[in-house]
Amino acid sequence: MASIVITTLNARYIHSAFGLRYLYANMGNLQADTELLEFGIQQRPIEIVEKLLQQQARIIGFGVYIWNVAEITAIVSILKQVAPEIVLVLGGPEVSHPPDLPAVADLADFIITGNGEISFPGLCKQLLAGVKPEQKIVTGETAPLATLASPYPHYTDTDIRQRIIYVEASRGCPFKCEFCLSSLDTTAKPFALDTFLREMETLYQRGARHFKFIDRTFNLKVDSSVAILEFFLAHLSDDLYLHFEVIPDNLPERLKQAIKQFPPGVLQFEVGVQTFDPAIQQLINRKQDNQKTQANLSWLRQHSNAHIHADLIAGLPGDTLGGFGASFDQLIALNPQEIQVGILKRLRGAPINRHNQDYQLRYDPNPPYTILHTRDLGFADLQRINRFARFWDLIGNSGRFAATLPLILADRPFARFMQFSDALYALTDSTWQIALKRLFELTYTAMIETLGVPSADTLVNLATDYQRSGEKSPPKFLQTTGTVETKRGVANKRQKQYL
Repeated sequence: MASIVITTLNARYIHSAFGLRYLYANMGNLQADTELLEFGIQQRPIEIVEKLLQQQARIIGFGVYIWNVAEITAIVSILKQVAPEIVLVLGGPEVSHPPDLPAVADLADFIITGNGEISFPGLCKQLLAGVKPEQKIVTGETAPLATLASPYPHYTDTDIRQRIIYVEASRGCPFKCEFCLSSLDTTAKPFALDTFLREMETLYQRGARHFKFIDRTFNLKVDSSVAILEFFLAHLSDDLYLHFEVIPDNLPERLKQAIKQFPPGVLQFEVGVQTFDPAIQQLINRKQDNQKTQANLSWLRQHSNAHIHADLIAGLPGDTLGGFGASFDQLIALNPQEIQVGILKRLRGAPINRHNQDYQLRYDPNPPYTILHTRDLGFADLQRINRFARFWDLIGNSGRFAATLPLILADRPFARFMQFSDALYALTDSTWQIALKRLFELTYTAMIETLGVPSADTLVNLATDYQRSGEKSPPKFLQTTGTVETKRGVANKRQKQYL
């Protein structure tokens, strides 16, 4: 049993709540009386309430994010009915920007905005001593990074075996991109490098091999970036995996030389391109050298083994369907392994909200608050892009259609894949729960009937991809003549003509 419970709901079991571990590490003499509990958004709220009540806590603190606010609202609502004596404290990005607060804020006893490592333990001490602050909203206190206790010892052995290990070498961001909450930061502050690397050594010795850096600008300070990469080069193993979010236009030679030394399968770079449109970049205060971005992405693909996950955002103020398509075409020409087609979401407190009136930005009132309409992109356009994004994940990002994708895209990638996406949706009236075999069959139909790809070419490439898929029974397009083995032989024979 514990007097204090800190908890949140993760999107998936493999994720771990890094913020909770920071809170727990900094509870001071209250740590022994604090329990850290994690749940998943797939769990039923009433069952989570039951588990929380088993702790017989006097205070429960929730980490509230855009992906779990609906579920936490349900949990808090039930708790207020069955255990109104428990003090409920909310923290996290979703409740850190009053007066722009979600409905769950009305149910909470207290809200901590911003950083909670100092303010949450302080509030708990007051409450446990019988002192109730007059103000419901507590402004989180920012402490020097060197004074914070480390969260890393609070990853359990189970976490290390089964979950992603989140780490941060720096906190904050110096850039002012208005769609991002990090634009509210004044700068990026590094943790002491020697101390950080000692923590990484300890985690590595405990068996951690999957490290996800949450730094918004990993390659901002090149000396530190190179030192961290060199640390992991000295700890290379077959199962080592490193994820970094990098600035696309800052890749000096020293950093390139370190990156080149990593073998395949170790480095993943999340590269936020977002848009190549200079006018939109200026409007949302995004400082990005497009020429350097293109050159760096090209270099990474040609001279490194890094896996590139590049992001674009649809629905930015001033963007059009054609303009977004132009950014997509520029990005796909650089050949990243993945392109994440993201849809703009309304983040509470983000400066981009200043454009809501002028650019008629209208968002879904339900989380995750996806853009529904803009001055330049109607609801129907954004629905098409949403479907495009889903089918792109299934076809473009999955890697299952490596031979077929070039035929779909040809010389007009965005326009043709949009046609293809529209055709798939017309055939299915759905973007979800499409079995892989069925997806191959739908792709065959759409390529021939909508894109006009010759049936022989379509057959050769789809048959090649299907053979690699691991599926056992053949799709209809491989059953039209002869046995499966005969069709595979024909496909292989035809394929040689294209090599």
